[in-house]
Amino acid sequence: MSGWLALVRPGDWLTVALGALAVALAFPLLWRGGPAERAVIRLDGRVVAEYPLDAARRFEVAGPLGKTVIEIQPGRARVAADPGPRQYCVKQGWLTRTNAIAICAPNHVSLFLSGRQAGYDTLNY
Repeated sequence: MSGWLALVRPGDWLTVALGALAVALAFPLLWRGGPAERAVIRLDGRVVAEYPLDAARRFEVAGPLGKTVIEIQPGRARVAADPGPRQYCVKQGWLTRTNAIAICAPNHVSLFLSGRQAGYDTLNY
């Protein structure tokens, strides 16, 4: 290890430091989506409801296992209750970013947030 370390010059360390700084500054700018504007609720892949995220409301979706309750507040949405056994979609909590999604697979229900400015979706994180 000491062999290659002797070849590193002060300018090399400066280049590495500047590169790391550029990545650290660019990361939050490039990986964020815009604010979510609409909640899209699907059952078996079909859109059953679409609401803007500007007012508080609750929506129930009747799936094969029972009712899934979607709660919407200004700027955010969540799955409040689901009859599924593991509650993964409920544990995801409030969704606020564009392309965020909560999937209640056993009950065939999903909640997706859409907006004008596309970001990376939760499956790509």
